[in-house]
Amino acid sequence: MIRIAIADDHKLFAKGIEGILEDEHDLTVVGVFPNGKELCDYISENPVDIVLTDLNMPIMDGFGVLNYCKEIHPDFKVVILSMYDEEKIYKQCIDQRADAFILKDADPDELIFTIHEVFEGRHVLNFDRVKKQALQGAYFDAFRVKYKLSRRETEIIHLIKDGIQNKEIALMLNLSKQTVETHRKNIHQKLQVSSRIELVNKAHEMNLYP
Repeated sequence: MIRIAIADDHKLFAKGIEGILEDEHDLTVVGVFPNGKELCDYISENPVDIVLTDLNMPIMDGFGVLNYCKEIHPDFKVVILSMYDEEKIYKQCIDQRADAFILKDADPDELIFTIHEVFEGRHVLNFDRVKKQALQGAYFDAFRVKYKLSRRETEIIHLIKDGIQNKEIALMLNLSKQTVETHRKNIHQKLQVSSRIELVNKAHEMNLYP
């Protein structure tokens, strides 16, 4: 079982990640913390395999977590999960010996793949892949304008194409399941589709997949 500790000050996002990982039979989340200090306090007394950390957090940021792990617990693997696709930040993570760097809008499968790769001792530090993820975001902006979608509707489309169900979408976005269902109905009307499969096909048409 791969033991994972998460540090992210966005509680709903962190809980959503926890739910995704806990659905995997060989992954377990041993703790979710709102800042780097609380995570480091925990791992100072409790062994983990992988630390999954955001960069921007109060009290201690992700770079502080990265430094602490590499100096005090070099056996712990550190995956940086960030909303920033800037090469400067990416290079700083490499310089501080991060084991992986992945964008927050990556597919859940990408995150799970990364965790397994890092656990096996491989690094996932390919900036071309990071830029590709960012490019997908630009495609979604064009998609939104063309079909007159709200940002929330576009966000939900992104999650639907990743195979996430209404219940999980509601949890991740702090919405009721009924609200998500209403958004999906509006999305179907705007895109003139009648099913998830048709919606996914529309995403393919707009080149929203890598």
